[in-house]
Amino acid sequence: MPSTFDRVPAHTSEEINQQIQDDIRNRVRHCAAHPDAIPRRLRELRDEWDIERAIEANASVLAFTGVILGATRDSRWFALPALVTAFLFQHAVQGWCPPVPVLRRMGFRTAHEIEQERTALKAVRGDFNAVATEQDKPGAALSAVGL
Repeated sequence: MPSTFDRVPAHTSEEINQQIQDDIRNRVRHCAAHPDAIPRRLRELRDEWDIERAIEANASVLAFTGVILGATRDSRWFALPALVTAFLFQHAVQGWCPPVPVLRRMGFRTAHEIEQERTALKAVRGDFNAVATEQDKPGAALSAVGL
């Protein structure tokens, strides 16, 4: 069973994974050349929905719709929330469910992929420079990551 860290990329085509990594590299290089763009990009990353959030929202909407339609129209609609929750469980265990390939192609990233870009931008900005020179390295490191 894949770990939480790599379960979605493990079930994503190598082409899509590579495109996501290339996009991160390109955005970090762009921001390194234009440091004034870093704060805006960090705000965008803070607000970016990761794939887990997108799947949860999608599953909630479909399950709720199935419950409403099952209660008001036809009881066969109750099959929709049953199917959706089964897919949601499959995603929790395996890191794959039918929406994953679609969402990945749409550009949804894992929380780790978003954090990779955020950390690289902070390094470019110099947030971690003090860690190397401080006596209290753990304190400086924690401060650099906002703790």
